[in-house]
Amino acid sequence: MASSIPSSENQSFLEKHSQKLIAAAFWVAIGIAYLIYLQVNDLSVRDSFKQITGILTQPVLGPIIYILLYAFHPIIFFPASILTIAGGALFGYWGILWVILGANSAAMVAYTIGRFFGGNLIADATEDPEKGEQGFVEKWKTRLQENSFETVLIMRFIFIPYNVVNYLCGFLKIDWKAFLLATALGSVAGTISFTLAGVSIGDIDAVIDGQTPSLDWRVLVISAVIFAISMGISRYFKSQEETA
Repeated sequence: MASSIPSSENQSFLEKHSQKLIAAAFWVAIGIAYLIYLQVNDLSVRDSFKQITGILTQPVLGPIIYILLYAFHPIIFFPASILTIAGGALFGYWGILWVILGANSAAMVAYTIGRFFGGNLIADATEDPEKGEQGFVEKWKTRLQENSFETVLIMRFIFIPYNVVNYLCGFLKIDWKAFLLATALGSVAGTISFTLAGVSIGDIDAVIDGQTPSLDWRVLVISAVIFAISMGISRYFKSQEETA
């Protein structure tokens, strides 16, 4: 049976890069609106950042806004690592909870997009110059469909790009409950590690003011240890995959 995944050769430039073009247009619009806002309110970039952190650190509204921003970052290609570290810097240890909620919400957003609009997204996300996108998809397709939970868990452990996994699982319409549970368990160590790195920064206003942050080395060491453990787990599962 022929693959239902559209060939890259048969796609127009707009079809192949539609999501990237939409994201680029979004960022251009945001950039223009931001510059206009600075000029109208006679603010410096530093002042505007302090306003943003002031909003995000409000007791109730701040975490809600942060989780929503995190949830929709796959659409606009904003780096999740920056959001995760910022979560720790903004909210302290509570940031671990908000980041976990935001990251898993983002995974479900990307999964849902992949479920309904997956063809072009998978072609964009997994294209290989030698094998094409089908090489990656076919490698994982049967495993995902036969044993969704275990396969997603392994994919998280070996650090396959986060949103590639999200889109692929949606495209293949695997069970969302297995996907979400495996995502939560498989990414929790990395999430905690990066969030703690943000916690170690302490006073984020000092960073905005251009001052050298007074790092909490104890928290940073814990972050590094958790990261090292997650890398060890990753190396183990990668070796298992190579010998399978």
